[in-house]
Amino acid sequence: MDLNLTRIGQILFGLTFLGFGISHLVFADNMAGIVPLPGGVIWVYLTGIAQILAFVSIVIKKKTRLACLLLALMLLIFILTIHLKSAMSGDLTGFLKDLGLMGAALVIANQFGND
Repeated sequence: MDLNLTRIGQILFGLTFLGFGISHLVFADNMAGIVPLPGGVIWVYLTGIAQILAFVSIVIKKKTRLACLLLALMLLIFILTIHLKSAMSGDLTGFLKDLGLMGAALVIANQFGND
């Protein structure tokens, strides 16, 4: 049996965002307070939908490069607007999580070239 570890890794990465996306939709009211923009809950719903769509893109291999580049950009925004302050106070958890996911998104984007 030929295991394609790259494909398995891509799908596992996508499943992470499926989980995040569903959490954003289910717990939007709880998350709205950390959004640094007016209309907090709307942004939580939009990011949840974007995360689910990124999962779909990765699984069906359509527009995956674009989806992963947009995920990387979204994660960078999260790092700079949500996690940086707590990281400077010593809590690196969210910062490092999103930094690692951003790196993986860029690796996957590179694997798909100009799809």
